[in-house]
Amino acid sequence: MPQKRSAVKELKKSQKRHILNLARKKKIKDAIKHFKKSLQNKEIESAKTQLKDVYKTLDKAAAKKTIHRNKAARKKSRMTLLLAKTGPSSKSESPAGKD
Repeated sequence: MPQKRSAVKELKKSQKRHILNLARKKKIKDAIKHFKKSLQNKEIESAKTQLKDVYKTLDKAAAKKTIHRNKAARKKSRMTLLLAKTGPSSKSESPAGKD
């Protein structure tokens, strides 16, 4: 247990931050879970809206330094790739590659 008054205050701040960080990480996990569930059910339009929510929560967490900005970028990239794989691909439908 801290002895100095400043150390006590710092401990309280640290505990508050810990709770907020856990809540933010839970929001990220929930957003990703809803996005993946939409993809699994082949609900592409719903998945696109869920992807926006994933982007928003990741960006907020990165801005508040709950997670690193590169981790947020990596997760956003992977979620976008998942959507591209399950959704209709623009490359496979283009007639340019059939010459």
